[in-house]
Amino acid sequence: MGSVRKASAWLGLVDDSDDERYYDDDYADAEGPVPGDSWVTNPKVLVTDEAAQEQGTRIATVTPDGFRDARGIGELFREGVPVIVNLTSMEPNDAKRVVDFAAGLTFGLRGTIERVANRVFLLTPADYKVVSGEHTGRQNGGFFNQS
Repeated sequence: MGSVRKASAWLGLVDDSDDERYYDDDYADAEGPVPGDSWVTNPKVLVTDEAAQEQGTRIATVTPDGFRDARGIGELFREGVPVIVNLTSMEPNDAKRVVDFAAGLTFGLRGTIERVANRVFLLTPADYKVVSGEHTGRQNGGFFNQS
């Protein structure tokens, strides 16, 4: 595999043939939000309820159909809302354009872009810090030490 192909696979823009064995095609996701939830009615953009909006702790999830939906990503990000962009349902060429747009958007507004999963990205504004789930201050002889 060439370096460009490896980079594209890492960004989630092309399918890696080794990753296909982990997917189950029969799995069906729920179609949109559950009635009664306090989500936005647009199934492409999910933002938490009003209490979280007042506190400034909103996170948006966007599943664009094409590049024309990139404007909504940009508007949310400019408002200071972290955005999770799910590109799994897009054509590869449009997905590349959206990733390029998101990279320019985060660079211009001093934010960060991180790959969360295959074709799923997290865009965070400058005042947010993403913390990994790994323990950095773990000592030897931790909780499960049997010696």
